[in-house]
Amino acid sequence: MGPGRAVETGNPEVCVIIGPMSQGWDRRRLRLVVFDWDGTLMDSVGSIVACTQAAVADLGWGPVSSESIRGSVGLGLREAMLSLLPAAQHGDYERLLERYRAHWLGGLREQPFLFPGVEPMLARLEAAGLFLAVATGKSRRGLDHALEQSSLAGRFHATRTADEALSKPHPQMLLDILAELGVGAGEAVVVGDTTYDLDMARNAGAAAVAVLSGTQPREELARSGPLALLDRVAELPAWLGMDGALDALAPPSV
Repeated sequence: MGPGRAVETGNPEVCVIIGPMSQGWDRRRLRLVVFDWDGTLMDSVGSIVACTQAAVADLGWGPVSSESIRGSVGLGLREAMLSLLPAAQHGDYERLLERYRAHWLGGLREQPFLFPGVEPMLARLEAAGLFLAVATGKSRRGLDHALEQSSLAGRFHATRTADEALSKPHPQMLLDILAELGVGAGEAVVVGDTTYDLDMARNAGAAAVAVLSGTQPREELARSGPLALLDRVAELPAWLGMDGALDALAPPSV
């Protein structure tokens, strides 16, 4: 898979790298944007790291590095714990999950905030007639709280969580959303900060856009072949050409 190329957007604050998947993708067919939550819309990664380390310490286990935890963000909670502590027994995971939830509900979940520009970005996309959805490794309880906390509860047309479907990169979350909204895979784009998001999209036959606001570096995200690599999710309307930017990317009319 070849490297992407830089494209001028007309906005000096928006730097876009166009990846190999952009060839043949027609943004004029777009009807649905599916967002990841943690690290994409909400700056919650630091709280997730602190919560995981506190849960591990409660059980008297050796420390888990921040880097390892950050690399697991995007998976479902159970899958993340399995990846961090593969030698633990089944009962250990249950206790670890219990302690994680206790710390999260005990106050750490109140710390995250939306990234700058998220609310007007979502309003702009909705005003353009697009469906908006969330596919996340959070639990239903966790996502509902985050939606309420951020005042975005009424913004999304569909949501799926890791306790309602198989964890990313399995495509079930995305396929469920597509079916619920009556949208084809070729009419959707997934926006996320991890390869789990990008690979979920590819496994469902959809396109994806990566954002660099999460845990994984540009080079790792690029290997999953996103349409573009954006510094911030708030740059999405400009990339879609809603400000007259990137018009050169649209295929010619027929």
